[in-house]
Amino acid sequence: MRCWLLLSALAGCAPTVAPPGVERFDPNHFPERVRGPMPGFGPFDSYRDALVAACPLILSQRGGNAGHRDDMSFRTRWQVSTEYCAWLYYTPDGKYEMSRLVESTRPIAPDDQHERGCTLPTFVEDSRYPPHSLKHLYILHNHPGVPTNISGRDIRAVINAARVHGETIETRDGRIPISIVAFFSNHYDPAPRTCDGFFEYSKGSTEVVKWTPDPRGHWRREKAGTVQWKSRTEFEFVPTP
Repeated sequence: MRCWLLLSALAGCAPTVAPPGVERFDPNHFPERVRGPMPGFGPFDSYRDALVAACPLILSQRGGNAGHRDDMSFRTRWQVSTEYCAWLYYTPDGKYEMSRLVESTRPIAPDDQHERGCTLPTFVEDSRYPPHSLKHLYILHNHPGVPTNISGRDIRAVINAARVHGETIETRDGRIPISIVAFFSNHYDPAPRTCDGFFEYSKGSTEVVKWTPDPRGHWRREKAGTVQWKSRTEFEFVPTP
Protein backbone atom coordinates (compact mmCIF):
# COMPACT_ATOMS: atom_id res chain seq x y z
CA MET A 1 0.00 0.00 0.00
CA ARG A 2 1.41 3.37 -0.98
CA CYS A 3 0.31 6.78 0.23
CA TRP A 4 1.67 10.01 -1.12
CA LEU A 5 1.49 13.76 -1.06
CA LEU A 6 2.15 16.42 -3.69
CA LEU A 7 2.29 20.21 -3.66
CA SER A 8 -0.37 21.08 -6.24
CA ALA A 9 -3.45 18.63 -7.29
CA LEU A 10 -5.61 16.43 -4.91
CA ALA A 11 -7.44 13.04 -4.31
CA GLY A 12 -10.44 11.32 -2.54
CA CYS A 13 -14.25 11.28 -2.35
CA ALA A 14 -16.08 13.67 -0.03
CA PRO A 15 -19.51 14.95 1.00
CA THR A 16 -20.80 18.37 0.02
CA VAL A 17 -20.11 20.34 3.20
CA ALA A 18 -16.60 20.37 4.65
CA PRO A 19 -16.25 20.03 8.47
CA PRO A 20 -15.04 23.04 10.49
CA GLY A 21 -11.37 23.74 9.89
CA VAL A 22 -11.28 21.68 6.68
CA GLU A 23 -10.88 23.18 3.22
CA ARG A 24 -12.20 21.42 0.13
CA PHE A 25 -10.92 22.91 -3.12
CA ASP A 26 -12.06 22.50 -6.69
CA PRO A 27 -9.20 20.54 -8.30
CA ASN A 28 -9.83 22.44 -11.53
CA HIS A 29 -9.32 25.79 -9.77
CA PHE A 30 -6.76 24.93 -7.14
CA PRO A 31 -5.58 27.91 -5.04
CA GLU A 32 -2.04 28.95 -4.27
CA ARG A 33 -2.81 29.53 -0.60
CA VAL A 34 -4.58 27.83 2.30
CA ARG A 35 -5.90 29.78 5.26
CA GLY A 36 -4.38 29.68 8.73
CA PRO A 37 -4.52 29.16 11.60
CA MET A 38 -6.49 25.98 12.30
CA PRO A 39 -9.34 26.90 14.69
CA GLY A 40 -8.76 25.62 18.22
CA PHE A 41 -5.19 24.55 17.52
CA GLY A 42 -2.19 26.28 19.02
CA PRO A 43 -0.24 28.41 19.10
CA PHE A 44 2.63 26.25 20.37
CA ASP A 45 6.05 27.21 21.70
CA SER A 46 7.55 23.93 20.48
CA TYR A 47 7.23 22.37 17.04
CA ARG A 48 7.39 18.92 18.65
CA ASP A 49 4.38 19.75 20.84
CA ALA A 50 2.57 20.98 17.72
CA LEU A 51 3.31 17.74 15.86
CA VAL A 52 2.03 15.59 18.74
CA ALA A 53 -1.17 17.67 18.91
CA ALA A 54 -1.72 17.57 15.14
CA CYS A 55 -1.55 13.78 14.94
CA PRO A 56 -4.86 12.82 16.67
CA LEU A 57 -6.60 15.88 15.22
CA ILE A 58 -5.86 14.80 11.65
CA LEU A 59 -6.46 11.08 12.23
CA SER A 60 -9.89 11.81 13.75
CA GLN A 61 -11.18 13.44 10.55
CA ARG A 62 -13.81 11.61 8.50
CA GLY A 63 -12.09 8.75 6.66
CA GLY A 64 -8.71 9.67 8.09
CA ASN A 65 -8.08 6.23 9.61
CA ALA A 66 -8.81 2.87 7.99
CA GLY A 67 -6.83 0.78 10.47
CA HIS A 68 -4.73 -2.30 9.73
CA ARG A 69 -4.87 -3.88 6.30
CA ASP A 70 -5.31 -7.36 7.82
CA ASP A 71 -8.54 -6.38 9.60
CA MET A 72 -11.70 -8.03 8.20
CA SER A 73 -13.36 -4.69 7.39
CA PHE A 74 -10.24 -2.93 6.15
CA ARG A 75 -11.10 -3.05 2.44
CA THR A 76 -14.45 -1.33 3.02
CA ARG A 77 -12.88 1.35 5.21
CA TRP A 78 -9.99 1.83 2.79
CA GLN A 79 -12.36 2.48 -0.11
CA VAL A 80 -13.89 5.46 1.73
CA SER A 81 -10.67 6.67 3.35
CA THR A 82 -8.95 9.91 2.47
CA GLU A 83 -5.84 11.91 3.22
CA TYR A 84 -5.73 15.32 4.84
CA CYS A 85 -2.78 17.65 4.59
CA ALA A 86 -1.70 20.92 6.17
CA TRP A 87 1.27 23.18 6.80
CA LEU A 88 2.91 23.56 10.19
CA TYR A 89 4.30 27.10 10.02
CA TYR A 90 6.33 29.51 12.12
CA THR A 91 4.99 32.99 12.81
CA PRO A 92 6.77 36.32 13.37
CA ASP A 93 5.72 35.97 17.04
CA GLY A 94 7.95 32.91 17.39
CA LYS A 95 5.02 30.49 17.60
CA TYR A 96 4.15 27.31 15.72
CA GLU A 97 0.72 27.15 14.06
CA MET A 98 -1.07 24.79 11.69
CA SER A 99 -3.02 25.79 8.61
CA ARG A 100 -6.53 24.55 8.01
CA LEU A 101 -6.68 21.00 6.74
CA VAL A 102 -7.02 20.32 3.02
CA GLU A 103 -9.20 17.33 2.19
CA SER A 104 -8.74 15.25 -0.95
CA THR A 105 -11.63 15.70 -3.39
CA ARG A 106 -10.79 13.91 -6.65
CA PRO A 107 -12.72 10.62 -7.02
CA ILE A 108 -10.61 7.49 -6.81
CA ALA A 109 -10.88 5.05 -9.70
CA PRO A 110 -12.28 1.60 -8.74
CA ASP A 111 -9.09 -0.09 -9.96
CA ASP A 112 -6.80 2.32 -8.07
CA GLN A 113 -7.42 1.33 -4.45
CA HIS A 114 -3.81 1.14 -3.24
CA GLU A 115 -2.94 4.85 -3.20
CA ARG A 116 -4.22 7.92 -1.44
CA GLY A 117 -2.96 11.43 -2.00
CA CYS A 118 -3.44 15.00 -0.88
CA THR A 119 -2.38 18.19 -2.61
CA LEU A 120 -1.32 21.11 -0.48
CA PRO A 121 -1.32 24.76 -1.60
CA THR A 122 2.17 26.21 -1.76
CA PHE A 123 1.60 28.99 0.79
CA VAL A 124 -0.30 29.71 4.01
CA GLU A 125 -2.28 32.93 4.32
CA ASP A 126 -2.77 34.17 7.89
CA SER A 127 -4.55 37.54 8.07
CA ARG A 128 -2.83 38.38 11.37
CA TYR A 129 0.56 38.69 9.67
CA PRO A 130 1.97 40.46 6.61
CA PRO A 131 2.25 38.47 3.37
CA HIS A 132 5.47 36.46 3.06
CA SER A 133 6.22 36.78 6.80
CA LEU A 134 5.33 33.16 7.59
CA LYS A 135 7.92 30.39 7.51
CA HIS A 136 6.73 27.06 6.14
CA LEU A 137 8.27 24.28 8.17
CA TYR A 138 6.44 20.91 8.03
CA ILE A 139 4.14 19.29 5.50
CA LEU A 140 1.66 17.31 7.61
CA HIS A 141 -0.58 14.49 6.39
CA ASN A 142 -2.10 11.19 7.45
CA HIS A 143 -1.69 7.70 6.03
CA PRO A 144 -5.10 6.03 6.52
CA GLY A 145 -3.89 2.40 6.40
CA VAL A 146 -1.07 0.51 8.12
CA PRO A 147 1.55 -0.89 7.79
CA THR A 148 2.92 2.15 5.99
CA ASN A 149 5.96 4.36 5.61
CA ILE A 150 7.06 7.57 3.98
CA SER A 151 6.80 7.21 0.19
CA GLY A 152 9.03 8.40 -2.61
CA ARG A 153 6.37 10.95 -3.54
CA ASP A 154 6.42 12.27 0.04
CA ILE A 155 10.16 12.82 -0.26
CA ARG A 156 9.63 14.47 -3.64
CA ALA A 157 7.14 16.86 -2.00
CA VAL A 158 9.87 17.99 0.41
CA ILE A 159 12.24 18.61 -2.51
CA ASN A 160 9.60 20.73 -4.26
CA ALA A 161 8.78 22.65 -1.08
CA ALA A 162 12.46 23.41 -0.45
CA ARG A 163 12.73 25.03 -3.88
CA VAL A 164 10.11 27.57 -2.83
CA HIS A 165 10.68 28.00 0.91
CA GLY A 166 14.35 27.11 1.33
CA GLU A 167 15.96 24.00 2.73
CA THR A 168 16.17 25.25 6.33
CA ILE A 169 14.02 27.58 8.43
CA GLU A 170 15.38 29.89 11.15
CA THR A 171 13.33 29.52 14.36
CA ARG A 172 13.66 30.10 18.11
CA ASP A 173 14.88 26.47 18.25
CA GLY A 174 17.61 27.11 15.71
CA ARG A 175 17.70 26.22 12.02
CA ILE A 176 15.26 23.42 11.17
CA PRO A 177 15.20 21.64 7.81
CA ILE A 178 11.92 21.73 5.91
CA SER A 179 10.28 18.34 6.50
CA ILE A 180 7.28 16.07 6.01
CA VAL A 181 5.48 13.81 8.48
CA ALA A 182 2.92 11.04 7.93
CA PHE A 183 0.69 10.29 10.92
CA PHE A 184 -0.77 6.82 11.46
CA SER A 185 -2.96 4.77 13.79
CA ASN A 186 -2.44 1.03 14.22
CA HIS A 187 -6.08 0.33 15.05
CA TYR A 188 -9.40 1.47 13.61
CA ASP A 189 -11.74 3.42 15.85
CA PRO A 190 -14.82 5.28 14.54
CA ALA A 191 -13.85 8.24 16.73
CA PRO A 192 -10.09 7.98 17.26
CA ARG A 193 -8.36 10.48 19.49
CA THR A 194 -5.07 8.65 19.69
CA CYS A 195 -1.85 8.75 17.71
CA ASP A 196 0.26 5.63 17.35
CA GLY A 197 3.11 7.51 15.72
CA PHE A 198 4.44 9.24 12.67
CA PHE A 199 7.14 8.98 10.05
CA GLU A 200 9.38 11.98 9.46
CA TYR A 201 11.70 12.96 6.66
CA SER A 202 13.80 16.15 6.62
CA LYS A 203 15.30 17.72 3.52
CA GLY A 204 18.83 16.50 2.83
CA SER A 205 18.75 13.68 5.37
CA THR A 206 19.80 10.14 4.49
CA GLU A 207 17.27 8.63 6.91
CA VAL A 208 13.52 8.35 7.33
CA VAL A 209 12.64 8.25 11.03
CA LYS A 210 9.70 6.62 12.79
CA TRP A 211 8.45 8.11 16.08
CA THR A 212 6.23 6.09 18.45
CA PRO A 213 5.10 6.77 22.03
CA ASP A 214 5.87 4.34 24.84
CA PRO A 215 3.35 3.58 27.64
CA ARG A 216 4.60 6.61 29.58
CA GLY A 217 4.10 8.94 26.66
CA HIS A 218 7.80 9.31 25.86
CA TRP A 219 8.53 9.36 22.15
CA ARG A 220 10.99 6.81 20.78
CA ARG A 221 12.97 7.29 17.60
CA GLU A 222 13.93 4.48 15.23
CA LYS A 223 15.27 4.32 11.70
CA ALA A 224 12.57 3.48 9.15
CA GLY A 225 14.57 3.70 5.93
CA THR A 226 17.57 5.01 4.04
CA VAL A 227 17.51 7.71 1.37
CA GLN A 228 20.38 7.28 -1.05
CA TRP A 229 20.98 10.57 -2.89
CA LYS A 230 22.24 10.36 -6.46
CA SER A 231 22.05 14.13 -7.03
CA ARG A 232 20.31 17.11 -5.39
CA THR A 233 16.99 15.95 -6.84
CA GLU A 234 17.40 12.24 -7.59
CA PHE A 235 17.29 9.59 -4.88
CA GLU A 236 16.39 6.01 -3.99
CA PHE A 237 14.40 5.22 -0.84
CA VAL A 238 15.07 1.85 0.81
CA PRO A 239 12.67 1.07 3.71
CA THR A 240 14.09 -0.71 6.75
CA PRO A 241 13.03 -4.39 6.68
